[in-house]
Amino acid sequence: MKDHQYFKKIILSVGLASCLLAPHSVLAADESATASANVIAPIQVTKTTDLVFGDFAPGVGGTVTVSTSGARTATGPILSASGAGSSAAQFDIVGEANATYSISYSGDTALTNTTGGGGETMALTRHSDLTGAGSIAGEVTSGTLGLTGTQSIYLGGTLAVSPTQVPGSYQGTVTVTVEYN
Repeated sequence: MKDHQYFKKIILSVGLASCLLAPHSVLAADESATASANVIAPIQVTKTTDLVFGDFAPGVGGTVTVSTSGARTATGPILSASGAGSSAAQFDIVGEANATYSISYSGDTALTNTTGGGGETMALTRHSDLTGAGSIAGEVTSGTLGLTGTQSIYLGGTLAVSPTQVPGSYQGTVTVTVEYN
């Protein structure tokens, strides 16, 4: 009789274990999801034209402005030299068609005399647009790439010129950074 009870306990234990280890199809359900990714073209920026203020004499001081179309104007009696050319900087953006992106600017806020002087500067105020339509104020901070995945940023600026501005070649760097939104 003891053997019978012992055998009954073993069968009951094996039966209970088999219930616990039975396939989950009775107590659970399964479903799958598809994992996917879409790799897009990296956004790129290329400078195609530099910002050039051209030649001028300080006169009694004032400002020299180059618009986003490249046109140069002056306030105060700034004396322009004949044949002095000016141009707005142009940055070409290439990336995914119709994608939006943000624009940030960094670099020098002054041009520094790199020849013959003692590091004299002229304060630089930047302005930009996406059309090259002649803006002289404000900075564009976002854009949308066209159907071909391209767009341009046009950058002009205004220099504050002192009446005692030391002659020389003044230079600085402006950096444009673009990033997908």
